Amino acid sequence: MEECNSEQYFFNFSFFKVDPKWRWMADLAKEESAKEVEIVLKNSGIKFRTYSTLGLRDDADFLIWFKAKTVDEIQNAIAKLYTTVFGKYIIPSKTYLSCTRPSIYVEKGKPLGFIVENETRKHVIVYPFTKTREWYLLPKEEKQAIMDEHIEVSKKYPQIILNTTYSFGIHDEDFMLAFEVDEIRDFQDLIMDLRETKVSRYVKNDIPMIVCVKKDIVPLIGSLG
Repeated sequence: MEECNSEQYFFNFSFFKVDPKWRWMADLAKEESAKEVEIVLKNSGIKFRTYSTLGLRDDADFLIWFKAKTVDEIQNAIAKLYTTVFGKYIIPSKTYLSCTRPSIYVEKGKPLGFIVENETRKHVIVYPFTKTREWYLLPKEEKQAIMDEHIEVSKKYPQIILNTTYSFGIHDEDFMLAFEVDEIRDFQDLIMDLRETKVSRYVKNDIPMIVCVKKDIVPLIGSLG
């Protein structure tokens, strides 16, 4: 299980669809717009990563994953994105907001993968979920024992970076997980193993699970037609 360091951040997972009219623009105009978007995002002053979901989902074409110390910074970055030429042709399809918090189940963990810049993997699987009310009514010791089992299973997959953030009170879910992984089958194996742990009994909702492919913003926009 990966956890955050002492600094606290907000995470925003913004998924977008592209208007089909974008594909009718001249190639040169699209290339210039892609560079414009790159400059705008880099000048936003906050961390971000871009991923393609093209052909993998029917409800999104790409993801921008933001990390900032305030939600205002995230709003400002997205507002600037909409001022670009490309921004006129995109529609938000899914948005998730969460924040980092120290885990009550892990005494000390490693920094989130998003913070460790050289730890980037080829894919991220975005995984929002909510636990049942019964989970929160369990005694603390019982919850700790269940989570210990969960953590031991996760340790079998050191090649997977797990970003755990919290959406309590600020979004519809309880938790936001983002699994960074090079081989998608490794993630599938992990989920199959976790399904056999006791904690899975207390998961109320854990869909969607969104597979995303790491791609820099300019080639990402270029791939959209």
